[in-house]
Amino acid sequence: MTRFFFDVHPATAGDARLLAILKAHCKLRRIGWLAGAWFIVLATPPALADLMLFPTRVVFEKNQRAAQLELINNGQESTTYRVHLVNRRMNETGEFTAAEPPLPGEHFADALLRYSPRQVVLAPGRGQTIRILLRKPADLPVGEYRSHLQFDLVPEATGASSIDAQGTKPGPGEVGVQLRALVGVSIPVIVRHGETSATVTLTGLELPRPAAGQPAALAVVLERAGNRSVYGDLVATFTPQGGVPQEVGRAGGVAVYTPNALRRARLELQPPAGVVLARGTLRLSYRERADTGGKLLAEASIELP
Repeated sequence: MTRFFFDVHPATAGDARLLAILKAHCKLRRIGWLAGAWFIVLATPPALADLMLFPTRVVFEKNQRAAQLELINNGQESTTYRVHLVNRRMNETGEFTAAEPPLPGEHFADALLRYSPRQVVLAPGRGQTIRILLRKPADLPVGEYRSHLQFDLVPEATGASSIDAQGTKPGPGEVGVQLRALVGVSIPVIVRHGETSATVTLTGLELPRPAAGQPAALAVVLERAGNRSVYGDLVATFTPQGGVPQEVGRAGGVAVYTPNALRRARLELQPPAGVVLARGTLRLSYRERADTGGKLLAEASIELP
């Protein structure tokens, strides 16, 4: 079995329920033959595309000791998910890898958290509440602790996942084998203990010339300082000389997690029809998400000739 894991980050600041729908549905379906004797189907279950999560991140602050997460099966089949905590580190480009063992400066929350249930079965259209409890020891050092609550799809041995149901029944003298890619999704669970703060600056703004047929993309480096992570939306606006600002790009849910000091990002720009990115000011702002106040965290600009 092949496993894929994704961390859930909403892409826009619209309706929270719709933001929680997982839009990354792996399209890994392929049919092939091996030595004329094995009939192979590599299929990714659609169940995770139908799993709705809300909220898409959990943050414990001050005296908060409990939180809950809602799961909804938006599909047409019953699905089973196994729930567990994992520790991950983020690299400079925002990709996650397993954090075993922890490196200096990494603080994880798995030892502080309790949750239930550990496995859920969701009928079509039905939901389930996951309850999370925080237990902090008296001698817990000040700082931010983070782990990720992971949801692993438990494969079904029969039903729509079978080779017969896929309409690819082996012929006479052939053996049918189905390889299933098990896709997991996770959300960050963050614990902030004591006085925590962070600042962020935007540096290295650059608009390289795009390759033929490719959209323009603004390069930026988010530099973080302090003992907590930062999380917000990047919004690019362009103001032509003598004109008014127009939004030309947006990326939602951009995080720089501790202990990382920076994150390198590229924001694809999609200017409105008739707008040419020349002879004006390209400005990039980084704000807290609207549901947490929308505070401006950092801003930078470049002049385009």
